[in-house]
Amino acid sequence: MYFKSRADAGRQLADKLQSYENQLCTIVALSSGGVIIGAQIAMKIHASLLFLVTEKITLPGEIEPLASMTSTTFTFNSMFSPGELEEFSTEYYGVIEEKRREQQHRINMLTSEGAEINPDRLRGHTVILVSDALQTGISIDVAMDYLKPLKLNKLIIVTPLATPKAVDKMHLAADEIYCISVAENLLDTNHYYDDNTVPDQTGLMKIVHNIALNWAV
Repeated sequence: MYFKSRADAGRQLADKLQSYENQLCTIVALSSGGVIIGAQIAMKIHASLLFLVTEKITLPGEIEPLASMTSTTFTFNSMFSPGELEEFSTEYYGVIEEKRREQQHRINMLTSEGAEINPDRLRGHTVILVSDALQTGISIDVAMDYLKPLKLNKLIIVTPLATPKAVDKMHLAADEIYCISVAENLLDTNHYYDDNTVPDQTGLMKIVHNIALNWAV
């Protein structure tokens, strides 16, 4: 399935979540494109919007990322077996640590621009995780590790596009899921959106911080 834009996909998902209007909800975007989709939902249901900054670590010659990290968590990709993770961690220890430092620096740069999430803003809320596409579901893994210490009212995961593997993870992690289209092999995310305009980090933070000004009347 194809969409005019991420905003178009966001409006379609927002219609499915209208029952949460004016409840204690927070939208947490898992990617830059997820911010655009999440903004449409937040405006529709009068919710807060936050951006969970994550960075992936991929080893040389591998397609699947080995791990993903936030400012406070490091999560291995559950698509790899424990034996594979142990082998990679031993053989590529130096590479992993170097990439970990590089990605931590990137996260620090982004969070210094206002992307850091205050956990107190999530406790007791219905949290809606949003992505513009879910391939393997590693972004769900890292988000779950980040949210683990918090007591949420409910967890909902929404995305326009996902693979069956990712949908399985969504079902295991969330109280409710919403996915418009499921495909066995997803191409690059941009392939499914006619308009791939996504603001830079400054523009994304402006959307996040000003979301309440754009709530639908």
